[in-house]
Amino acid sequence: MGQLIAGPFVGSRLADFGAEVLKVEPPGKGDPMRNWGRSFEGNSLWWSVIGRNKKSIGIDLATDEGRDLVRGLVAEADAVVENFRPGTLEKWGLGPTELHEINPKLVIVRISGFGQTGPYATRPGFASVGEAMGGLRYINGFPGQVPPRSGISLGDTLAALFALEGLLMALYWRDAKGGTGQVVDASILESCFAMLESTLPEYDKLGIVREPMGTGLKSLAPSNVYPTKEGRSLIIAANADPLFRRLTQAMGSPELADDPRFSTHVARGQNSDELDALIAGWSATLDFGDLTAVLDAHSVVWGPINSIADVVADPQVEAREMIVRQQDPRFGDLAVPGVVPKLSQTPGAIAWLGRQTPGADNTAVYTEVLGLSAERQQELADKNII
Repeated sequence: MGQLIAGPFVGSRLADFGAEVLKVEPPGKGDPMRNWGRSFEGNSLWWSVIGRNKKSIGIDLATDEGRDLVRGLVAEADAVVENFRPGTLEKWGLGPTELHEINPKLVIVRISGFGQTGPYATRPGFASVGEAMGGLRYINGFPGQVPPRSGISLGDTLAALFALEGLLMALYWRDAKGGTGQVVDASILESCFAMLESTLPEYDKLGIVREPMGTGLKSLAPSNVYPTKEGRSLIIAANADPLFRRLTQAMGSPELADDPRFSTHVARGQNSDELDALIAGWSATLDFGDLTAVLDAHSVVWGPINSIADVVADPQVEAREMIVRQQDPRFGDLAVPGVVPKLSQTPGAIAWLGRQTPGADNTAVYTEVLGLSAERQQELADKNII
């Protein structure tokens, strides 16, 4: 029971690995995601990805009869995922207390901007705000410039992955350890904050406020974007001592590995600008192919900066089946991202893309799960409850 990105992304991950996921949509118009992103002949391409492998059912959650349908489904469910503003489920009489009375083993996953408690709990929150308030935006970009955003809704996805982690741990505790149902409370702000690595203890003990560092990290050198002779750039990462020594050998300057300015991890971080200039001066003398060949020959970590067109053409991506072609009734043959991660015994798969119409699985779900007659379903449909 969620819309847009964070809640539905949890459902997508579960559905990829065989969970029966019932996607609740408002009758008629469906999830707003059906209209987000670029469209092809009036249909959202994004919806095909985030709605895949899910059964779509229509329920008007603002009605008593609609909420009764939810109560019936909850009785049969392992988990509920929602990303409404905190207090919404309680207002509908569908809060954790009520749902656990119906099904004590239910895992209730709640995703919100700021969490279910605290002074900001009832504020609406999107990924952009969570990224900003959680500290991610501040350290992104270049010094002296307004921090840019990533080209995706990163905060939503991070919160969804933490929520999924909590859901799976809760299921394990319930099923393998004799536990009960519980509530998983994931916030976008906290999920972004959790990604800050050593930023907090650096501030706590050293008073250091980490600033944006452009294309590299001053404390991890060398690890940056470097030019080639024809102007194409690539990432070279050799910030560990053995890696750096191999890089100096690739550069034909092995003496740099023993230079006091660069011989240790700390020293390289303190002299990163000087080191980056030396590497860039060398890399700019070689064509991309020649440069990457010598880096490979010395087992140095490198990678191109790929556009989506480059990703699609990458043989590693192809070999790992990350470009999956699926038939869609609206678009015909469509490329969608493959399943992550790869499991050896129970691999995931894509059975279908996002349902073409909201409520496409009403008949199957309401008949098989709730045992509603065709007449009762028609009555609910006539009232626009389903």
